[in-house]
Amino acid sequence: MSAIERVAKMRLTRRGFIAGSGAAALAAGFPMPALAKGPVVVGTWGGDYQALLTANFEKPVLEKKGIEVIHDVGNAPPRKTKLLAERASRRGTLDVACLSDIDMFEMSQQKLFDDVDPAQVPNAKNVIKQLQKTYAIPHIYSGKVIVYNPSKMSPTSFADLVDPKFKGRIGFADGLYMQIIESAALVNGGSMSNYEPGKATLTELKKFDPRVYPSNETLAAALKSEEVWATVMWRARGFMWKKAGIPLATIAPKEGTTPIIFDAAVPKNAQNKANGWAYLDAMLDPGGQVLFADRMGYVPTVTNAKLPDDIAKEIGFTEAEQEKFNIPNYEYIAKNNSQLLEWWNKSFKA
Repeated sequence: MSAIERVAKMRLTRRGFIAGSGAAALAAGFPMPALAKGPVVVGTWGGDYQALLTANFEKPVLEKKGIEVIHDVGNAPPRKTKLLAERASRRGTLDVACLSDIDMFEMSQQKLFDDVDPAQVPNAKNVIKQLQKTYAIPHIYSGKVIVYNPSKMSPTSFADLVDPKFKGRIGFADGLYMQIIESAALVNGGSMSNYEPGKATLTELKKFDPRVYPSNETLAAALKSEEVWATVMWRARGFMWKKAGIPLATIAPKEGTTPIIFDAAVPKNAQNKANGWAYLDAMLDPGGQVLFADRMGYVPTVTNAKLPDDIAKEIGFTEAEQEKFNIPNYEYIAKNNSQLLEWWNKSFKA
């Protein structure tokens, strides 16, 4: 029996017991017993992310409160499918759903989540202002920067990558097509609500033989071999590559950094909302956020999490850089994703 099946059986058994005991209590003139809290079911990714959730938030914070955590592990698409399939049900499978900011926005448009209640999530008051939203808490974040080989170049702007002297030395991960088009738009009069100018920038760059790699891992190999010298990537990823021995540096471009945020929310039909809110509050614990940053390179989302100076220099963003964050226009992305991907595949990559 899987962990989720065990929880479902536990909840069904508890409901049956409560219904029976409740009827007996009423018949005998006694007050109804309180509902047992039970475990909190968290839909999340596996691997390092799950391990770090357990080590840095669940054990030190939630276990002390007697809260048992059950992980419903999987990638984002099946988690989104589950949320949508269960939206008409009064009792959903998940008490907490973890998703990237773009996926979370898409699900929020379906009115699937309760708004975050500051009384239930007191640590939410410390969330960086630019990362706040009503329907979810931001757990960790990084930002889109230029990752480059400092022995070969010293870029300060996305525009610096469109230069004939770097012919054949600029590489991209195929999966970041949207972020790359956005970057190209920002140097050519575009905005977070208009990526169209990015097409002209990338058409110009195409003259200088940019390389597109099928994955982050193949791009990392190309940077390590010095086949390419620079890319557009999340700073956290650059930090992990540098820790792996690849000679790299990162810089927040003068056009501003676009954050990538990993969120968590409580579904409206969660069966254990009290512990769901407790879980979100634990995710914002400053001590756990610092430990998470040291391992994966993602920056704390709360202002009271103080990184050691050496780590902050590698993965963090100054207050001035935070003020220049380019917050994604999620509605624009959802509306234009298909046509931008088609242009990327048929015009830029072709």
